[in-house]
Amino acid sequence: MDIKVGAHALRATDDDEDLDGLVASVRRVGVLQPLLCRLEGDVLNLVAGHRRINAALRVGLESVPVIIGDFTAAQAKEIAFAENMFRADLSAVEIAAGLKDVLEQKIMTIEELAQSVSRSTNWIGRMIAMLAWPSDVLGAVHGGWLSVSAANNLACVTEDTYRDFLLTNAHDSGATARTTAAWLQAWRAYQPPEAAVQAEPVPGQVNLQPAVPQAPCLCCGVVYRTDELCHMPVCVQCIKLVREVGARS
Repeated sequence: MDIKVGAHALRATDDDEDLDGLVASVRRVGVLQPLLCRLEGDVLNLVAGHRRINAALRVGLESVPVIIGDFTAAQAKEIAFAENMFRADLSAVEIAAGLKDVLEQKIMTIEELAQSVSRSTNWIGRMIAMLAWPSDVLGAVHGGWLSVSAANNLACVTEDTYRDFLLTNAHDSGATARTTAAWLQAWRAYQPPEAAVQAEPVPGQVNLQPAVPQAPCLCCGVVYRTDELCHMPVCVQCIKLVREVGARS
């Protein structure tokens, strides 16, 4: 009987570089741990064992051991979530998507979900809220080169072009949460006063000491204190004129 794959998968992509080791193991000794499936009519829906079946397909196995469980669709989703949630290679974005799916499908309440992952309900809420971040910031987190805490600050930069510049700088030079907090503070400092006052605080951000406003130079990309940068949107000719006037006064 064929197995339907994908109904309970939580991964955002099919890329899994760590699968090579499992493929080598399956090639040597086969699939030792049975897959867990749920029978729905004449179809076997895979609940747990997506990496094992992918490895078996790569090796070219025609059959794999299967356990058919007698549980509801909600229970199947919870089992799949539990298996995938604690895998080391899941990104924070994938975990957040899985948490949101469990709540939307009413598989567990937020209290039950928090207990199952040994986290607080506030943590669950912050993780799910992360899914509303700009796609470029989520891509950086999912790609593994920007931490959630550092991305948390860049997600608040609503100016797309400047946020893209900051992300590029973070990717090329690296950026901690403290660095991006300073970038965010500098960006807000040069917004209109009413926009800066109405800006929402960054959720969960705790500064042990005031951050010195810093920002990368738009030309060379080097990070400076904001009092060392020029933020006047004027042309070269006008800068020369201002200098001439200042010299005469």
